[in-house]
Amino acid sequence: MTATPLAQSEASIVHIVPHASKTKPGRVLLYIILSLAVVYYAIPLLLVISTSLKTADELRSGNIFTLPQSLNFDAWTKAWLTACTGIECNGIHGNFWNSVEIVVPSVVFSILFGALTGFALSQWQSKLSRVMLLSLMLGAFIPYQVILYPLVRIFSTVGLYGTLPGIILIHIIFGLPYMTLLFFNFYQGVSPELSKAAKMDGAGFFTIFFEIMLPMSVNVLVVAIIMQATGIWNDFLLGLIFAGRDHLPITVQLNNIVNTTTGVKEYNVNMAATFLTALPPLLIYILSGRYFARGLAAGAVKG
Repeated sequence: MTATPLAQSEASIVHIVPHASKTKPGRVLLYIILSLAVVYYAIPLLLVISTSLKTADELRSGNIFTLPQSLNFDAWTKAWLTACTGIECNGIHGNFWNSVEIVVPSVVFSILFGALTGFALSQWQSKLSRVMLLSLMLGAFIPYQVILYPLVRIFSTVGLYGTLPGIILIHIIFGLPYMTLLFFNFYQGVSPELSKAAKMDGAGFFTIFFEIMLPMSVNVLVVAIIMQATGIWNDFLLGLIFAGRDHLPITVQLNNIVNTTTGVKEYNVNMAATFLTALPPLLIYILSGRYFARGLAAGAVKG
């Protein structure tokens, strides 16, 4: 039996009515708020990119909102290779690789130790484990500035102050409380029957962690990598104090370039250096944003 034109028309009407009902005031308000948030965050980034592509003459003749007349990457090249800080004109490329050397081991070991500690505390149900968890929470929220001086004295005593292993160890120490809480929350949501069944089969703690729990933790691992990589890459204070002159991160070099007072201010070079410094965290978010959303939905950062 075929549908009559009248029946098809009624079906179209029935299909249209629910669609029209989706346009609610709340949804419109949501779109307005999201649009304002996009404008708030996108405009500064667009201004940084636009300014970095301008020549010195364009900067002097126009205003900050004027678009560049052409795609000129000279400021990017100078920021990367020859931007000056005082009498040294080495750009930011050397400090970029310093930051890579700091970030990679710091992220790997802070996540590994945090995951191990979080899994152990989730399995170890006792008053002592609760005390340890509470201590880690307190440690996570203590401002860096409060304990910097004692750490400087300790690291100087053991010979780690101003060295690459020293700044890596500092980031691992400061990242451990956050990573422990992150993985503790995640493993609290895993059924304890899984560990019990593995133990009945003869698996030990590390076997259960590395062969069962860690493969299940992809989403929370991505959240941890994004949080740690972004935080350590953007760090300025710890890098300035603990890295030493030969291992200064890119954020410190960016600050030195921007605040150099000799010669004419080159805002296009400063903006290019700023964007190049911010580019790695942006790429991490863009490439792994889907997994980050999944990790949040899976309860990776629930309190």
